[in-house]
Amino acid sequence: MSAAYIALGSNLGDREKNLKTALEKMEEKGLEIVKVSSFLETEPYGVKGQPMFLNAACEIKTELSPEKLLDILFSVEQEMGRKRCRRWGERNIDLDLLFYDNLVLNTEYLVLPHPDLQNRDFILTPLMEIAPLFVHPVLKKTIIEIKNDIEKK
Repeated sequence: MSAAYIALGSNLGDREKNLKTALEKMEEKGLEIVKVSSFLETEPYGVKGQPMFLNAACEIKTELSPEKLLDILFSVEQEMGRKRCRRWGERNIDLDLLFYDNLVLNTEYLVLPHPDLQNRDFILTPLMEIAPLFVHPVLKKTIIEIKNDIEKK
């Protein structure tokens, strides 16, 4: 079994229900959810002038490959009616694969670890709650250290 960390976000509709529904659908598709962070309300990232987000992170266990896991996350988003209208725009659900064990991968389809998580407090705060000592396989820093770095900026 491999451990993976996933970021969840929603800023349309019933945001809390959207996050809970996504977690339920992930379990229905065979992902074992080990830990879920608190839900955190955050400012939009990248595109201003849109509703506030509700964000969370979860740790899962899976036997799926990273690519198959990403397919599952996309299928959950599709089942929940996610529409990709503009980059960083409004969405009822967003599921991002952050880490898959300590794998470093860079393909056209998938980049691991998530390439910009070290700059996103809305990912780091919930991730720190569930995996503070996880070491980023590229930066060689714990989530706590990365979070401290972003707070110094």
